[in-house]
Amino acid sequence: MSTGADSVKSILFALGANFLIALAKTGGAVFTGSSSMLAEAIHSYADCANQALLLWGLREGKRRPSPDHPLGHGKAIYFWSFIVALMLFSMGGLFSIYEGVHKLGATEPIQNAWVAMGILAFGIAAESVSLWGCLREVNKERGEQGLWRWFRTSRHSELLVVFAEDIAALGGLTLAFGFIALAQVTGNPAWDAAGSICIGVLLVLVAVLVGVQVKALLIGQSVESRVLEQMRGHLTRHDDVETLYNLLTQQMGGVVMVAVKAKMRPMPSAHALVEAVNRVEVGFRAAFPQVKWLFFEPDVAD
Repeated sequence: MSTGADSVKSILFALGANFLIALAKTGGAVFTGSSSMLAEAIHSYADCANQALLLWGLREGKRRPSPDHPLGHGKAIYFWSFIVALMLFSMGGLFSIYEGVHKLGATEPIQNAWVAMGILAFGIAAESVSLWGCLREVNKERGEQGLWRWFRTSRHSELLVVFAEDIAALGGLTLAFGFIALAQVTGNPAWDAAGSICIGVLLVLVAVLVGVQVKALLIGQSVESRVLEQMRGHLTRHDDVETLYNLLTQQMGGVVMVAVKAKMRPMPSAHALVEAVNRVEVGFRAAFPQVKWLFFEPDVAD
């Protein structure tokens, strides 16, 4: 990425943390019989599968262009990111809600609740490390933007998904810890079931937010507005460009397609005009290395 953000590093951070957490939660769920713990274990296994899909999507997106896909396969990462959102919604959110509703009427108290809370505390620490690793990469990309604005405008779906997953996981772990503590203090196991429902609602909400963002990328989005303005400014300031008529961009995973229509300054010959267009293209690619396809149309009217 031109911004220096390393999505693969963020995904591997999350995958390692989630796998360790999933194993710990599974043991805790079997040992304690906690609904919140079981919901969290399923959530962590789903997250591991999600990160594997994101890695596959990044790999697929690097395939070479072909006659059927002349602009490459960069958008493959958007498809797999959308699948991840669906898995987070179904395997994570809906299962957690179902498990909580199913056990709302349970009367048997949680066994060894302190063991569950210890495992959740470990999970919170591990997930915090994963989120820290993700935020390091996010900060490289977002510049001066706030996190919410970055989330709403980012074109790097894999980084967006990992960030949302880490936030949801940390929130879910905190909820599970709190509700198991309530069940232990009050002696009422219904708090544990309520915790599972709250975790499910959180995951569904995050999945919907991620799905909406990735859907826009699947349909087709330009580069971020701030980058688009930088591109416009670069072209209008160029010595060989008299008027910029139109600038269209399309984000294609980690790379960008650009189409430009502009009026060039008067040139003594057609050959000189071609050389001027080439100069503009070379300068544009140097300023925006994420641009893989650049189509430039010199014209005298819009």
